[in-house]
Amino acid sequence: MTDLVAHRGPDGRGVRVNGNVGLGHRRLAVIDLTDDGAQPMRDRRLPVWITYNGEIYNYVELRAELEGLGYAFHSASDTEVLLTAYICWGTECLERFNGMWSFAIHDERDNTLFCARDRFGVKPFYYVNTATQFAFGSEIRQLLPLIERPVADDGLINDFLVCGMTDHTNRTFFKGVEKLPPGHWMRVDVSTGRVEIERYYSLAPGSAVTDEANAARSLRELLDDATRLRLRSDVRVGTCLSGGLDSSSVATLAARRYAPGSGERFFAITAVSEQASNNEEAYAAEVAEKGELNWLRTKPTYQDFASTAETLLEVQEEPFAGPSIMMQYEVMRAARSNGVIVLLDGQGGDETLLGYHRYYAAWLLDHLRRGGVGGFLSAFSAATRAGVSRGRLLFYLFGASSAGLRAAYYRLRYTFLRKPDLPEPLRRFASKARDAQGMQVLEINETNLPMLLRFEDKNSMRFGIETRLPFLDYRFVEFALGLPTRIKLNKGWAKWPLRAAMNDLLPASISWRRDKIGFAAPDQIWLTRHSATMYDKVIASALLARYVDMPKLKRKFHRLDLGMRWRLYCVALWGERFRVEAP
Repeated sequence: MTDLVAHRGPDGRGVRVNGNVGLGHRRLAVIDLTDDGAQPMRDRRLPVWITYNGEIYNYVELRAELEGLGYAFHSASDTEVLLTAYICWGTECLERFNGMWSFAIHDERDNTLFCARDRFGVKPFYYVNTATQFAFGSEIRQLLPLIERPVADDGLINDFLVCGMTDHTNRTFFKGVEKLPPGHWMRVDVSTGRVEIERYYSLAPGSAVTDEANAARSLRELLDDATRLRLRSDVRVGTCLSGGLDSSSVATLAARRYAPGSGERFFAITAVSEQASNNEEAYAAEVAEKGELNWLRTKPTYQDFASTAETLLEVQEEPFAGPSIMMQYEVMRAARSNGVIVLLDGQGGDETLLGYHRYYAAWLLDHLRRGGVGGFLSAFSAATRAGVSRGRLLFYLFGASSAGLRAAYYRLRYTFLRKPDLPEPLRRFASKARDAQGMQVLEINETNLPMLLRFEDKNSMRFGIETRLPFLDYRFVEFALGLPTRIKLNKGWAKWPLRAAMNDLLPASISWRRDKIGFAAPDQIWLTRHSATMYDKVIASALLARYVDMPKLKRKFHRLDLGMRWRLYCVALWGERFRVEAP
């Protein structure tokens, strides 16, 4: 199991077995590069062992606090701080951590395994629990040999085929392999096999700041401090740079703090699309020049995509909704080849600050309630001036807010699907269309962020890269969630507080940029050229035949939208690669 994820930790290997408990670890050395930081790690005084994936960014402050309580440390690692915090505070240690983590602690004093996953699930924790064994790991591949055979989860396959939704439950696409939910801990009684799972964190808004200037200033301070903590490293740190507002903000704040103490320019890596409509290279160039970044670019071609598609599926272990993650994968590859072991990223900015156009419906309806028809029309006009099309605004006002209409759309469009039901989270999302904060909580917990975090973790750790996400500092998330919708979406501008906060540091073309792309792949080019290959794989898939009417699909395949063609292909490829059987 440990060796199956050697790519996640190329700097060391450790195994500890005591009775019927085994702990394994692959080390990616980031803090304290000496052998003192090796794992599994044992407390020097007590028979308590840990294997851990992640970083506790405030470990310096926690260490000082623990030393004040009489604890001594023998390494400079955050792992020892985590272990000591558990010994000192028990399960309450989790409330004190600022970071990302997935760990298991074997406490030999009562023969229990205490496991926990960070607040938002940045780091994965997969497990299987059978009548004879309990096992956990950072990747699904470690657990597949422990289940009888790989069997598909019908519900998740159907949800994915309908609309590309993944990672919205604690189940995986493999029946019998589950995930510890974010913000939860688990205790396993080794003697009896009893498993207890409990939530320790629930997302709740912080104190509301109702003044625009104070909102922007406080947000800048929080983001800057979150970035400062995430620069703590004994190896080279860089950042992903798409050219969008979020990644540009992180890159700029990080470079200001990193360069003076490191003696080198801060590395920023951009994936360049060969499709003109979503090529952000010019925007990234502006940020790199103004921030004096050491800017690296990678530009994958269709040939690169065609030769890597199966590898991407193997890396991700479960289906994914489009080839855009190929761009992220190539950024991680470039980082490792240039000796950048830690990358900051802008993940989470859209979910915390109303960055998606679908939030405009709640904002417009809020103006209707507070200002009547005149207020609504004024807000509608402001949104169009900020770059949102009238058609898109009307769609989110009337189409996306109706689960019935959306379900009917999928049934009519995809008649070849045997079960084109609307996924349950989307039904709840439609019911929240008038409540921006409710939409945010749902996106962070279920419908969007978990999927993005899975992509990020698998792509980065394939190359032994640790990614850190300042926008998901829990202090920032709670503050942003507490801001009134009228401030987050102000004068028609999505993410207004961040734009205002970064206005003096970013080029105006970035801080007040109207369009939104991200690390987008040239889907139109790649999938159009790949369509024949996709068709052959889809039609030959025995697994896929369970979920679609194959004769109907054969007639319609080349008239389907590219997204659906990809989803069908991805399921077929997944079934083949992992030898997945239908239930």
